[in-house]
Amino acid sequence: MKLTNLRALIAAIEEGSLRAAGKRLGVSQPALTKLIRELERELSTTLLVRSTTGVIATAQGLVMYERAVAAERELTQAVEQVRQLDGNMSGVLNIGAVPLAVMLLIPETLRTFGSAFPAIQLRIVEELYIAQLTRLRKGEVDIALGPLPPELPPGEFVVEKLMPIAMVAVARKGSPMGQARCLRDLAEAPWVYTGATSDAGYAKTLFAQHGLPPPPAGAIVNSTLGLLSIVASGKCVGLLPRQIAAHPMAMQHLDVIKLEEGPLIAELCVLTRTETHLKPSVRHFMAHLHRAAHQIAEQ
Repeated sequence: MKLTNLRALIAAIEEGSLRAAGKRLGVSQPALTKLIRELERELSTTLLVRSTTGVIATAQGLVMYERAVAAERELTQAVEQVRQLDGNMSGVLNIGAVPLAVMLLIPETLRTFGSAFPAIQLRIVEELYIAQLTRLRKGEVDIALGPLPPELPPGEFVVEKLMPIAMVAVARKGSPMGQARCLRDLAEAPWVYTGATSDAGYAKTLFAQHGLPPPPAGAIVNSTLGLLSIVASGKCVGLLPRQIAAHPMAMQHLDVIKLEEGPLIAELCVLTRTETHLKPSVRHFMAHLHRAAHQIAEQ
């Protein structure tokens, strides 16, 4: 099984067209078709079928596609790692980060890291932590930045703490909910949960820490922007990092609720896969992250 055949399959499935896939790889359509047929003969199965708009993958084709993408990604990582170990600090570094990290840590880290390693291209993916962990498991990102989830299986990732985060309750500016003084005052209020379901989340954790049942889920979102939009509409309460809640754009629409229980304290961490040999660029970027976090802590 050759890498060229696998790349042909990847391109055909992603483009949905043999002609477009051939153009992407710089080969003719007949040549690309031949590469895929060789792979099908080797596996004794059909990987692609023609449709009215191009080609689509069979169930077997999707299995090969997912494995081929993972294999190509690992090979690319290996090539970059070997080159970096030889002193050629070039390549791509993929970072998954929560909005707080993008706002506070990433700018300073990019400034110092980019100055030290200008040939390393950085790609930043901003999303919630649950999606980042999935990407990290698949190898789609090299580093994940966000609050340490309490349900994380021990030993699955290498975890390094960067700085504490205070998660504060927020409500629409001028909302009566903003006058609450304790969590019991908000026990019946609808809260915004972040994640896939209401089975977990910061709101549930905060209430549990004070011996209270979880509040009702008024909405479940998978982005900070979604949380901000829903809370600003006035129907729900939510939890945000204090730094985001204090941002001038957020302060126009939100009030921080001064609860006697205080904020929920989380820990902003950097996670990597448990590999014996990380790319040198990953280790250097983590060192610059710690430096940026230290500077913020001293402010």
